[in-house]
Amino acid sequence: MRHGKYPFIIGFLAVPLALYGTFVVAAYVQVFQLALTNWSGLGPVEYVGFDNFVKLWHDDLFWKSVRHNLFLLIFLPIVTIFIALVFAFLLNVGGGFKGGVTRGVWGSKVYRVIFFFPQLLALAIVAVIFGRVFAPDRSGLINGLMPESFQPWLFLADGRWALTCILAVLVWQAVGFYVVLFSAGMGSISHEIYEAAALDGANRITLFFRITVPLLWSTIQVAWIYLGIAAFDAFAIVQVMSVDVGGPDGATTVLPLEIWRTAFNFSRFGYASAMGVALFFMTLTFAVLTLRVTRRERIEY
Repeated sequence: MRHGKYPFIIGFLAVPLALYGTFVVAAYVQVFQLALTNWSGLGPVEYVGFDNFVKLWHDDLFWKSVRHNLFLLIFLPIVTIFIALVFAFLLNVGGGFKGGVTRGVWGSKVYRVIFFFPQLLALAIVAVIFGRVFAPDRSGLINGLMPESFQPWLFLADGRWALTCILAVLVWQAVGFYVVLFSAGMGSISHEIYEAAALDGANRITLFFRITVPLLWSTIQVAWIYLGIAAFDAFAIVQVMSVDVGGPDGATTVLPLEIWRTAFNFSRFGYASAMGVALFFMTLTFAVLTLRVTRRERIEY
């Protein structure tokens, strides 16, 4: 049996690894190669070395889009994880104890479905819906509900608030998934732990910060990485929601959007590939640093 184990494993892994190498690894290698060229998408490929990366260093629009991604990187994980943790706690523990078993608030099963509903919608549909919600005139849902005496809020047409509107939509769209993820993690925590803490006089806030968060830390760590990667993207939401592509004066532009515009609007595929390489290393650095900084000793329960 032991002699047949490895051929069995290799037989299952061969096809997936071949597909991954062909469609993922090979694509990355091509992007790294194109980043060293000034290829326009057609015609011969001319290698220019690291000239594209030198231009990136002095490209104000590139750094502006990076700053917007960093804004999302800071606030999207923090806001989403906090809201999702609170909702998941209420749905699983907020109802107190009954018969020695923790239970959620009344109607928690219905709330789980409601919270998860945004995950069923494509990002483009979400962007279209909120594009009308945040429309800067009376046709928008929010401005349409305001009295006639109020000046319509500009929302996406105002460079000061446009990126915050994008952040709000990203949080709304993501929270439901992480509510379900954290609920699954809380379901695996022993009821005796909560019951013992409650008998010792712990209130719900203490249960949340001293019991739930530490025992869910590995799940929170994974969620933080996923949300960070989502913050480095945000292409579909920004591209569809913005009044102009990238918003007023580039107020909502993000790096993936600039990559797309540079490649397909301006036919600078080499320069766009250099942006893609920069984004790759930013995302990789974020993931590694997050795993290092948030690493804690595993708590067994």
